[in-house]
Amino acid sequence: MSDTITDERYNVVDEAIYDAFFLVLKEKALDKITVSDVIKRAGIVRSTFYNHYENISALVSVIEDRTINDIFALMETFHPKDDRDMCKSYFLTICQYTMTNVFLATLLGSPRGDTFFEKLMTLFHHYVSNVTKTTTPSNHSKDEFSYMIACTIGSVLGVLHKWTREKFQTPPEVIAEILTQAFTDGMLPFMS
Repeated sequence: MSDTITDERYNVVDEAIYDAFFLVLKEKALDKITVSDVIKRAGIVRSTFYNHYENISALVSVIEDRTINDIFALMETFHPKDDRDMCKSYFLTICQYTMTNVFLATLLGSPRGDTFFEKLMTLFHHYVSNVTKTTTPSNHSKDEFSYMIACTIGSVLGVLHKWTREKFQTPPEVIAEILTQAFTDGMLPFMS
């Protein structure tokens, strides 16, 4: 029982640190955030922060990993079929996630975040490799199919980058429609 209470407390503090980091990120540039900023917002002492993370870079690394896991979890729920409404619902979910994840939106909307995108693109490459091992479109080689998936991922990231740079001025439904059209008119015909 004592371990359960300790685990719950640890998780509660961890969430408080994340929440505080995201609040500070709304006010300060990523590279300007300090441990002092986070602990003040989280309502914890410095030693508690250091019981969880070595420094801000370690916290950012964990947040990057969580964000990447969230993105891949969303990707795993997407089973493309010739269903425009399903595609749009998926892309709308991606748009809403991007809008609510301050960390991702900050990285997408800035020239910073090289390590995050390098990590993300490496994982996308592995994802594409795994998908092409199990799926072969009838009219194209696995190599062609792999490049088309990479093209699709790149175009989605490009649209999200532009959208975040413009501070989400275009409604997410419009962005989701653009992504849906690109997918249903580009990738789906290629897959069949």
